[in-house]
This record gives sequence, C-alpha cells and structure tokens, in this order.
Amino acid sequence: MPQVLTPLEILARLVGFASVSQASNLDLVDWVEAYLSSHAIPTARHWNEDHTKAALLAHAGPLQTGGVVLSGHSDVVPVAGQSWASDPFALTERSGRLYGRGTCDMKGYVALSVWALVEAQRRGVHRPLQLALSYDEEVGCTGAGPMLDTLQQVFPKASLALIGEPSMMQPISAHKGGTGYQVAVKGVEVHSSLLPYGVSAIMEGARLIGWVNDRNTALQAAKPTAIAAMFDPPFSTLHVGMISGGTAHNITAADCRFAVEMRVVPGEDIEGLAAEFETAAKALERKMQTVHPDARIDLHRFFRVPALQPEVSGAAESLVRRITGANAGGVVSYGTEAGIFQAAGYSAIVCGPGDIAQAHQPDEYLSVAQFELGQAFMARLLEDLA
Repeated sequence: MPQVLTPLEILARLVGFASVSQASNLDLVDWVEAYLSSHAIPTARHWNEDHTKAALLAHAGPLQTGGVVLSGHSDVVPVAGQSWASDPFALTERSGRLYGRGTCDMKGYVALSVWALVEAQRRGVHRPLQLALSYDEEVGCTGAGPMLDTLQQVFPKASLALIGEPSMMQPISAHKGGTGYQVAVKGVEVHSSLLPYGVSAIMEGARLIGWVNDRNTALQAAKPTAIAAMFDPPFSTLHVGMISGGTAHNITAADCRFAVEMRVVPGEDIEGLAAEFETAAKALERKMQTVHPDARIDLHRFFRVPALQPEVSGAAESLVRRITGANAGGVVSYGTEAGIFQAAGYSAIVCGPGDIAQAHQPDEYLSVAQFELGQAFMARLLEDLA
C-alpha cells in the first residue's frame, strides 16, 4: 500500500529542496515523480538543454481530453543577503504561519496540487486532472512554453489551466504581459578633458534611459483603454532598476550595463513597444559610431511573458467562480505563466493561496488559514471532476 501524505507533509518535503532558479531542481522533481508514480500516476519530463533542470508533467484519471491542468513552478528566488528568523529551507510553523522559502510563491500550491492528483487517482474521477510543474519561472517564465509543447505530446490536451500564484484564493482573470532587455553599451575611453573625442557609455546609456522616461510620460498621458482602466497603474510601464559601468570619474566610460523591463496592458502591442526600443537603441548607436566606429549598443532580450487576456465566459473563470463563490475575477500588474497557457489554447486563470506581498521576502510565509482554504478548494475541484 503506497504511502499517502497530507498536504502539509508534502509541503515540508518541497520546502526542504533548495530549488533556487540558479540551481538544479532535479532533487525536487525526482521526489515528486517518485511519489506520484507510487500511486500509479503516469508522469513525463521536459528537460532543459543541458539536462540540469526538468519540468514534471503528470496525468490522473481517464486518458481523454477536456481535463484541468494545475500549474505551478518548482523554482524559488535566492535567500542570499536576507535575514531569516529560521532556516528558509525547513518548514517552520509559528503563530498560524508556515515559514520557508517558497511556501507562498508557490510550493504551497504545488503541494496541494500533488495531493489533489493522488486523491483524484485514489477516488477516481470522470474528468482528468493534470500537473504541469515548470522550471525557471522566476527568471522570466522561460521554461513554461517548451514544457507545454511536451505536455500536449505526452498526454491528452486539457481544456483549462489553473495557475496557482498567490492571489488569496481569489480569481485573477487578467494580468499584464512583460518583456525585458539586458543592455550593454560599449564606449571609447579618453581623458574627460578630451570628452568630444571619446564616447561615454554611461552618458550615452543615459540617453537611452531618457527615451524610457519619455515613453513612460507618453504612456501615462494617453487615455486608458477599457481594459487598462482595470489595472493599477492603468497603463503600460517601462523600468530601469539597476545600472553599472565606468572606470574613473575623469575617464569616459568604456562600458555601461542596465536592464529595461516592460509591463504591458493586455491588448496593447508588446512587440511594437519592444520594436520601438530596439529602433531607439539602433539610432543612438549610429550617432555614437560617428564619433568612433568601435562604439556600440548590444541588446539581449531575456524574457517574454504574454499578457493574460480577459476571457468572455471563460471556462477557467467559470469553474473557479463556481468553486470559490467569487462574483468576478480581478486583475494584477505582475505576470505569470497563465498568459503562456492561454496562448497555447487553454482557458486560463490565476488562483492560489497566499498574499503576493510575501513573495520573495525574508521570512516568507503562507498562513495556515490560506493553506487550508487552498485544500478546501482542491477538495471541491475533485468533487466537480467526479
């Protein structure tokens, strides 16, 4: 008789794996796969290019289309530089809270999903329940797209996906899309007294950041669309959070590095905005090269996350509202893998336990009350599938 673990016991196992995005997640995947396999639940993997990470896919119930996917990610953000009151990789309960890295974002939901799949297999369901456990969500949702290609090859396609990012168990029916660029400006060093004969990478980089500021001004001044008005803030945004470069105060900077992130309202042209930025960078590069041909600007687009579009009479929202009793779906300005599922042909919605304000924080926690609310949701979902 295979061992049956409670959601809390599963969560304790998951938190014990230090599956930060910079490291392998295979210990966690090995354990989840072995546990599901012990309950005769078929599984499959999608590997990254060097086989250091894997997404785990599983299917409980009849091998037919039209099921429900429970979507979560295995990776968590690092704890380096954070002050924790307890071991971040050991689940600790204090005063009605479950502390540990990833408890909120989003191993709590993953634990509930694993529990639900085992229960679906044990009880029997008429409609399938699937698990899609991705990697590299925290570094730009880069693992989800390839994972979905594999999921649709190895198991019958489900009709809807529930993405369990922390939302206090309220349905989130739309979120902004996102993309970003790593920018490397290469200048030409001369003594600062000879400024016109060199190219300062920092000063030229500042011109590109100035373009970002001007674009923000225009975006904020425009009249919001009906969808944009649902968001806070009610417009798309561009942001530069860190910058580095230069050698000395009296030498034109040979290098300047920064990242530009864009968060774009559903329905607005994220690729068009990205193209505008690339055009601005190329125009600036041409001006730099009139001073010296070695000057340049290199752009590396390091993530793309499609927006989650509001669905008219969406199957995922209808299911979640029926289970939770919520009257309507909300919206958020951060991105999730939900837009990737939607783009792949699934009806998708975000709904999971915990408060997003706890994500990535020192002493990250998930309240016991939210965890129990999540388990009650899964129990009602099982009844619906049965």
